[in-house]
Amino acid sequence: MKSSPYITVEGMVRLNEELEERWQRRRDVVKALSAAAAEGDRSENAEYIYRKKELKGIDRRIRYLQKRMPDLRVVSDKPDVQEVIFFAARVTLETEAGDEVEYRIVGPDEIDHEKGNISLDSPLAQALLKKQVDDEVTIHIKQGRKTYAILAVHY
Repeated sequence: MKSSPYITVEGMVRLNEELEERWQRRRDVVKALSAAAAEGDRSENAEYIYRKKELKGIDRRIRYLQKRMPDLRVVSDKPDVQEVIFFAARVTLETEAGDEVEYRIVGPDEIDHEKGNISLDSPLAQALLKKQVDDEVTIHIKQGRKTYAILAVHY
């Protein structure tokens, strides 16, 4: 399944910064690779082999970003009805155990579990869409099911 093309303004800024950083890192790696290649026998040159692998990884990510970024749609407007959960909402939930958790629904290119950013394509985000405070949502996972109560929504 193809991932959603939506991204927040902050997410697009971060992808642009990452692309620029990758290009800079690529320039540095190419210089180091040239220096390693000048040392002679490449088959036993650990520095040369390492830099080739590093360059391949950088190029792969640059190609992905260059292909993905033009297809992304930046969502910058807040919805008219801010009590309802849509893309970019910050949602406070209560778990079955009574714990509070907060998530922000973002595009798949912005997932960051430490910050509580979950993908729009995730089962939890899909269950939360178009819900509002005091609604309950249940998601089915491999271990069974989880139920959450919606405590707050803000943008």
